[in-house]
Order: sequence, then C-alpha cells, then structure tokens
Amino acid sequence: MSTKELVIGMFGFGVVGEGLYKILQQTPSLNARIKKACIKHPGKKRNAPEELFTTDRYELLNDEEINVIVEVIDDSVAAYEIVTTALKNGKAVVSASKKMIAENLASLLALQKETGLPFLCEAAACASIPVIRNLEEYYDNDLLHSIRAIVNGSTNFILTKMFDDKLDFQDALLLAQQLGYAESDPTLDVEGFDAVNKWVILLNHAYGIVTTIDNILFSGIQNIQLSDAKIAQEKGWNIKLVAHAKTLLNGKISAYVLPQFVKNDGLLSFVKNEFNGVVIESGFADRQFFYGKGAGSLATGSAVMSDISALRYGYKYEYKKLYHHKPKELTEDFYVRVYISFDEVNKIRREEFEWIEEWHAGLERSYLIGVIHFSKLREDDWWKAPGVSLILTVDGIIEEIDSRNAKKRSLELAGIV
Repeated sequence: MSTKELVIGMFGFGVVGEGLYKILQQTPSLNARIKKACIKHPGKKRNAPEELFTTDRYELLNDEEINVIVEVIDDSVAAYEIVTTALKNGKAVVSASKKMIAENLASLLALQKETGLPFLCEAAACASIPVIRNLEEYYDNDLLHSIRAIVNGSTNFILTKMFDDKLDFQDALLLAQQLGYAESDPTLDVEGFDAVNKWVILLNHAYGIVTTIDNILFSGIQNIQLSDAKIAQEKGWNIKLVAHAKTLLNGKISAYVLPQFVKNDGLLSFVKNEFNGVVIESGFADRQFFYGKGAGSLATGSAVMSDISALRYGYKYEYKKLYHHKPKELTEDFYVRVYISFDEVNKIRREEFEWIEEWHAGLERSYLIGVIHFSKLREDDWWKAPGVSLILTVDGIIEEIDSRNAKKRSLELAGIV
C-alpha cells in the first residue's frame, strides 16, 4: 500500500470521527482521503460537506475503490459486522471499538489469519499513547516483567478531584459529566468495564493471552469514599484504578483491574485528570513510562491516524507472543494485600483472610488491611457490595506465604473475633 492512495470509508462521525477528518485535512502528505462516511442520524448538523455522508453501510463495504475501513462507532454488535465484512471483502481495517474487540478477540484473530489483512486498533487502548505498537515491536515476551496502567480517563479524573479538591464521589462524577469526561450513564467507566475491555486487548499484545473479561477480576471506583482518600493521604499514598499484569515466579501471569494505592512519588501517581499512563518493566529496557491523553477528539483521532499511516507500508500486527512464542497463561494462584473499608462489619468475610494486619473501628468509616488469596475474590463478590470499598495496597501481590506463620497476625491477635 506504500504507493497507492489510501481511500477511506469511515463509520461514525462523532467526536473521534470528526477529529480524524480534521487531522486528515491538515496532513495532505499522507495521500489519504475519506471518500464516504456512514452515519446513523442524517439530519444532524456536521462540520463537513453533506455529500460525504450516507446511511447505507454497503455503499462503503462494497465500493472497490475504498481500500481502508475506519470504524469509530459505539455499537459493538454493528462494529463487529462492519469489521468482519470489510476484512472478507479485502479491505484493511482500523478500529477504535475496545468493547467490540474484547468481546470478539478470538474470532477477529482467526479472521485476520485467514485473510492476511491488517486490522489495527491503537485507538482502542489509551488513545494517544502508542502502547499496542510498542508491545508488538519492542518487548520480547520472555523479557516482559509487568505492565501497570491507568487506562480510563473518566475514573482518573474523578479520583483526581476527590484527592486534589476533596470532592466526594458523586460531586466529582457530576463534574466529570459536565465537562464531557463521563457519559450521562457512567456505568461502563466507573464500574471498570471500559478499562477491562482495554486490558483484554493489551494482554493479547503483551503476553499472547486470548481471553475475555469474564476471566479477569475487575472492579471500578463506584464504592470509593472520600474517607478512603483521606486515609490514603495520611499514609502518603494516592488511589488509582490500576490495570495490572505481572509475570510471576512460576511463569504464569497475574492480571486484574482494581483500585489500588500508589505511592505519592510513584509514576502512576503523576497521572492526573483525564490522562492515561502505562509503566512497562522488562529485562533489558528496565522501566519505561508512557503518558498521554486517554480521551478526546484529536487524541484518539491521532491514534487512528497513526494506524492509517502505518497501512502505507503494509504494516500489520504479527502477534509474536501468540504465534511465535508459547503464549502465557493466566493464573489466580497468588495472594493480595488489600485495604477494605466498610460501614457494617457483617458485610466482611473475615474468615476468608489469611491474616489481618490492621483493624480500625469507630472512625468515620471502619477499615482493615489484610492478606487474602486472590481466588477468594473471584468466588464471591461480597467486596463489591454497597458500603464496602476494596483497594489493593501499594505492594499488592504476594506470591507465596509461609503457611506456618500465616496466622501470626490472625483475627484472634487483632482481637476482632
């Protein structure tokens, strides 16, 4: 594709679509143009010529001149139909639909292998940060130690306002909605669905893991209280919604998306408001930090633009960790140290903890810090109940514990049973 013009059929002309349209107008050297844009609501006023638009998807999918389909819509079912039809019709595809990709990862991988066509999706994870391309090209699977990331700008904005401006959760959420950082129905963001969809995609590029959100423990920030933020500040910590993956001593991968305390001088603590950040640790490169806007018209449009530009030289993901190495395997066989605050003690499954290290009652809100096997959190989601807030501590994962001393700081010693 390096010499011929990239003729684009675009699905969606919302925030991202219009951003891409503006970017393409300012980059004539790319030799790419949008021939048609398929939209759902034709009567809506848009900042582009009327003749650019159609409501007939097949006007794009069956046009032989169009050699690239760009899909930036919010309907995951329709997006999957568009992407699969485009690939079968011999067209390269660029997509920003993280939910669609996460829900259909295995079948999309199979179709890419069958057709041999590029399917690029940098914009589906972390917007302006080129994390997928870096994982694909610069990190060998055997040397990748861990990835920790803030991948959702809405929740990060809310947590920033709770910390910096002392707003409670509802007020911070309302502000995020007023500024356009959160939807009128914020469920996908604040309950962690958006973040875990992105994490399914990144686990594939990082470790060759093909999975779904059903296999990854996740939660959002919906139960975080202002009192949790105050306790974190007292301890010199911050709270972030952290997407995590780590190579354990047995070679398997721990993965989750959960609220976590981070040190005030830690890299992720510097990621404020709607920004995203990714910390990658590997054998040779040591630690690297990627930082950038995680949402917005031009930020996401720039990632789509980067993928379109890569098509000029026929770039496609090789999925080295999936096809050229032995893919890594997810595990839940490890322990985590957690902070749990609560309004009623009977909501807490104290018997499931290996031991409890701290217990504070009679405050504005009671809390404990203890060690629990990760699988226990998968078995029952009592820790997601209203009035209960679970946050991983700074150190988070404990791979092994000495069973002889596991109860040394037990419930009895803490004087709570």
